[in-house]
Amino acid sequence: MSTLEQTIGNTPLVKLQRMAPDNGSEVWLKLEGNNPAGSVKDRAALSMIVEAEKRGEIKPGDVLIEATSGNTGIALEQ
Repeated sequence: MSTLEQTIGNTPLVKLQRMAPDNGSEVWLKLEGNNPAGSVKDRAALSMIVEAEKRGEIKPGDVLIEATSGNTGIALEQ
């Protein structure tokens, strides 16, 4: 991967081996913690920025302010 943005969402899918239900179903986990900010919020943050750029509301180099200390703010900071 050549950019941080390209790593977002390219998280591994892992099949649970030892905790499978008795009915023959499979349980798969998406490891969102492997995103750059360690959260599924990375996807939402990237989408918000890309869509705002498409609409011409922001451009590269603009300063963005997000009133949160949670995972969305951390993801936007990336």
